[in-house]
Amino acid sequence: MICGRRIWLPCRAGYRLTICRPPLATTSPGGPRDVWWWKLAEADVADLPRILVVDDSRVVRISLIQHLKGDYEVREEGDGEAAWQTLVLDHSIRAVISDLQMPKLNGYELLERVRTSKLRRLQQLPFILVSGEETEEERAKAKALGVSDFVTKGAGCTEVLTRLKNLLVLTDAQEHLDAGREQMVQDPVSGLFTRKYLELQVAQAMSHAARHGIDVSLMVLGFDGFDSMGERLGVKVAEEVGNRFAKMLAGKMRQEDSLGHFGAGQFAVVSPGTAPAFCATFAERVREAVEVARLSVQGQTVALTVSIGLASVPTDLVSSAGALLDLAGERMHAAMRAGGNRTESGGVTPASRPISIQHALELLAANRQSAVVPHLPSLAERLLPLMRLMNQELGLTLPVAEIEYLLCERKMNNN
Repeated sequence: MICGRRIWLPCRAGYRLTICRPPLATTSPGGPRDVWWWKLAEADVADLPRILVVDDSRVVRISLIQHLKGDYEVREEGDGEAAWQTLVLDHSIRAVISDLQMPKLNGYELLERVRTSKLRRLQQLPFILVSGEETEEERAKAKALGVSDFVTKGAGCTEVLTRLKNLLVLTDAQEHLDAGREQMVQDPVSGLFTRKYLELQVAQAMSHAARHGIDVSLMVLGFDGFDSMGERLGVKVAEEVGNRFAKMLAGKMRQEDSLGHFGAGQFAVVSPGTAPAFCATFAERVREAVEVARLSVQGQTVALTVSIGLASVPTDLVSSAGALLDLAGERMHAAMRAGGNRTESGGVTPASRPISIQHALELLAANRQSAVVPHLPSLAERLLPLMRLMNQELGLTLPVAEIEYLLCERKMNNN
């Protein structure tokens, strides 16, 4: 591009080449001529990927920065604690190159904080550990903590840069794939609604509820120990367990409810027009059904439990669909942290409901008598017609009249 006395040409990443013409001509043995001079100017670095270099040695940091300069914008920190604060505050950092041995917070500890952070962008951030010596023990520990790559200092800066470039290419590809999936209405594998679509469903339900003065309830369910299940049985088997659970759940929902994926081994149910107490009742029914179920996988009987988080409007004072989903998700995680196999409803009490005879038998088979005891009077009343038929057809002498009298007397005393 020509601008006045300057010509701007593209150059290698991070720089632009400027050819400038001076205002006056100069002379030379060949006669008057124009002299052009070249200037390499640093470009606007805002478009470059930002990398965080962490090392307590300033010499090492300078060496890395010299190699990174031009292709990346670089931030540097001298210890792990300062690096952590930078990562939390600076959303533009695309990758970390960190030394292993550092004061305040070493490379392992920094990596662990990043991978266990509640910030999703940090959980998947490319992280390269650089160590003076590479041992199998160090490599295994780094891998267990979720390192993206592990490089020895003897490999040199060129090797570090090559691996960094490869990681960023993979990360970009994964981000594009994830973005495409988020725009889908249905998950291509399970056929369930995606989280993005669920958020739209919640927004529509909240808008309708505000106009008509009704409730919207949301339930987020997650398998307890889903990650360890994947490690034990394999990721594909764990996903198949999740899909079978989703089919079971879909069979128990109303037609107007929406079921979709919330996360790995996690699902959400949107229930328009459902009061929180009735949503809590349904959640308990699902939780108990999963607890007593026995699933056979690869010849093994797998015991499963779920933790459930509930949220609703207008009971919970949230103003957006995303906030309602996040609240239900936070309550599910709180239930998991409290030991799992429980429902966190934010103080909502489930509506009173009888249990079926079949469910009572399943609870007894699972050695959960205490869950059946409160329902015994209701179960006994429903068994009376069966007991009369047994007396008639099988010649038994079950004390039906006496049982009926005692149940009636108990009911009167309770009233």
